[in-house]
Amino acid sequence: MTLHDGQQVLRGGAPLKDARAALILLHGRGATAEDIYSLGEEIAGDLPGIALLAPQAAGDTWYPQRFFAPLEQNEPYLTSALGVISGLVASLGKAGLGGQRVMLVGFSQGACLALEFAARNPRRYSAVIGLSGALIGPPGATRKPAGSLSGTPVYLGCSDRDPHIPLPSVEESAMVLARMGGAVTKSIFPGMGHTVNSQELSFAMDLAAQVAKGV
Repeated sequence: MTLHDGQQVLRGGAPLKDARAALILLHGRGATAEDIYSLGEEIAGDLPGIALLAPQAAGDTWYPQRFFAPLEQNEPYLTSALGVISGLVASLGKAGLGGQRVMLVGFSQGACLALEFAARNPRRYSAVIGLSGALIGPPGATRKPAGSLSGTPVYLGCSDRDPHIPLPSVEESAMVLARMGGAVTKSIFPGMGHTVNSQELSFAMDLAAQVAKGV
């Protein structure tokens, strides 16, 4: 694997100078920025003023091991991936889109990354949406939050038998993020595969509509 600096960032939607909010879209293992960008287009729909940014992971993978592996086994790739998000958030801030105007949206490995970034960089975001994902690191790992999510809407959607994301990890993540001040909604779908369903999409669309309206 190589690190993620210098990889493509697929951009679209409203120009940043006109945007009211931005979606940072994080793809899963083996997928591409184009894959998650199409989901972002569905979430944004015809809402005005939504910028879309979808970074590409080197080799289509953000980190090599499973998300619940010891953290050191996913380094230095995990730190590099988190740095990509940090750089995008910083660039959006310079464009006038502070954290409260930024939605982090990820699927699978990208969902784990979105949740982990929010946990390590707590502040008020417009929303954090983790679809089939959980916080990164071994189950029960001790966390020392460096701040608060300050009421950020956090959505976790997953199957009760996802082959890649154990349900206890989703439940533990929901509790950790709630303790950090996130307004957590957890949806567990019986028998669903490793995918995104219409209910999850609808929830994400509602959150995007709220931020586009300035709610």
